[in-house]
Formats: sequence, structure tokens, C-alpha cells
Amino acid sequence: QTLHHSKSAHRVVIRFVFLNTSTRFAMMKCLALAFVTLSTFAASFAPIANPKQHNTALNAFENELGAQRPLGFWDPLNFISGPEVTQERFDRLRYVEIKHGRISMLAFLGHVMTTQGLRLSGSIDMEGTTFASIPTGLKAFSKIPDAGLIQLFLFIGFLELNVMKDVNGTATCPGDLRNGKDFGWSNFSDEEQRGKRAIELNNGRAAMMGILGLMVHEGLTGEPYVLNSLLGYPSNFNAGF
Repeated sequence: QTLHHSKSAHRVVIRFVFLNTSTRFAMMKCLALAFVTLSTFAASFAPIANPKQHNTALNAFENELGAQRPLGFWDPLNFISGPEVTQERFDRLRYVEIKHGRISMLAFLGHVMTTQGLRLSGSIDMEGTTFASIPTGLKAFSKIPDAGLIQLFLFIGFLELNVMKDVNGTATCPGDLRNGKDFGWSNFSDEEQRGKRAIELNNGRAAMMGILGLMVHEGLTGEPYVLNSLLGYPSNFNAGF
């Protein structure tokens, strides 16, 4: 029986070795993703070192925006557990969550629009590389000129450090970047404002999962819109590039 298992193991290893490089790479990424998913899942059920501290955090933040059904207050990795947790730390983490959600909403929408073939007119550089010649998704990074990538990096850094922030300290909640301007926000009641903030927060959370899913499926199979393929309507993603 031991010899039989040994031969079976050798056959599995031999088959893996003779797989093409892209297939092996995809399998390894799948295994890595599965490991991270299982680790996060296990962490959410791991015993808490100090239940009293956790209950204190729960009582302090269970009514915060975003703590809603079906999960309620959900902090599986204990980012805001412990005596050192303050409202300031919670607000900082909430601001980061909102910012990532906003970026992800733009990224997801951009991915969908460019997949449909919508591009800016003109060229991206002085050599005549057109916007229309840039593919969608991860493949775009190999086509954008190096100078363009540097410009993108510097522009995003400028926005992060000088524009997209509470410059004059007038924010009324995490993510409020109006900087003294109203934009019609005061026309809404407190309940309406809270509802709109909740909508933005939830849409941002969905977009973060959405753009991550598109990136993972594109990296694994080259087809980010996997549901289309399953239903018999492939997106023909980046066809012609």
C-alpha cells in the first residue's frame, strides 16, 4: 500500500512538472489565493485573547456607519480591538476604507468602459502611441510608455498630498474633502446625509471586491468577466490587442 501511494505521488509530481509554464503559474496563484482566503476565514473564527477588550470595542463602534446587517460590527482581524483603540484610530481606518472604495469605483467603471471600446482620442506620447492602442486591464501596463507611468505616479502623489485631503480642517466626517465648500450637502437632512454616506461606503466595498475579482480572473485565465463566459456570452476581452 505504501508503494502504491508512493507511485501515485510520483505520477502527480511528474504531471505537474510537464505542465506548461502558464498552467503551472496559474495553479500556483490559485493555491496562493486559496491559502490567503482560508487564512482570513480562520482568523475570523480564531479565539480572542481578551474578550473583555473586544466587547469594549464592540460597544464603542457597533453603531458606527457601516456596521449593518447581516454582519453588523465585523472586525475579524481585530484592527480596532484593545485598550489603545481610540475614535481617532477608527476615523483614520474609516477614511482609508472610503478612499480605497472611491478609487475602486473609478477603477471598476474604467475597466468596464474601456472593455466596451471607449477610449480618449489622440495620442498618449509624442511618438504617436494612441489611446486606442492601449488594452484594458493589467495588460495596459506593458503598453503605456515608461514616461507615462511616471507621470501617472507623480500625478496621483500630487493629488494625495495636496488635493484629496482635508486641507483646512473643516471635515465633518471621515472622507469629507469639501474643504469649506458646500456642493449642496447642507440641503439634505442629517438622516439623508447618513444614508448617502452609507450608500457610498457600501458601493466602495462592492467596488473593491469587484476590481479585485477582475484582476484575479484576468491574471489566472485572461478573461476577467468570468460570469459572461459561464452564461455563454464571452466578453472577447482585449480581442485584437
